[in-house]
Amino acid sequence: MKPALLVIDVQNDFCPGGALAVKDGDKIVPLINKLIPLFETIVYSRDWHPQNHISFANPPQFTDQSWPVHCVANTRGADFHPDLLFTLNSVLIEKGTNPNEDAYSAFQGTSLSQILHKLGVDTVFTTGLATDYCVKATALDALADGFQVYLLQDACKGVDNPSGTVVNAINEMSHAGVKIINAGEVETVL
Repeated sequence: MKPALLVIDVQNDFCPGGALAVKDGDKIVPLINKLIPLFETIVYSRDWHPQNHISFANPPQFTDQSWPVHCVANTRGADFHPDLLFTLNSVLIEKGTNPNEDAYSAFQGTSLSQILHKLGVDTVFTTGLATDYCVKATALDALADGFQVYLLQDACKGVDNPSGTVVNAINEMSHAGVKIINAGEVETVL
């Protein structure tokens, strides 16, 4: 097994006080930090939107995939959570950079697939924000691209708007073939 840890969108705007805050989104940071020493390959994705991004709406509708302005490139909101650890050889993926197209998956419109294949990665462990949107889309795209995929459900948090979307997302991922585990089980899998 050649694993990679995927850290999806642990950014200020998705944490408490941010423009599109996920409840307790910052609470997963210590858990992710404990996982980092277990992996040689670590990928960090981040929303990196232009100011005129298509998903922005005022007021946002949420249910129609319109959102408040968030994670605008080169702003504090787009920065990673300040307590999130990085390694020297981390891979950074920026998504949602096209103003006319939204991208929930770290694979969509990026070179992530090519990078992972070039590194010989065959298994990915997904963490981050938000379980019911970007984490789910990334996990399902990783499966479609031939990777074995684990969701570390306690190292993710979801928007859960409307209520039930997190449970539905986990069920959808599980039915598709994503293995659902907790962070404490990673060492037994590696």
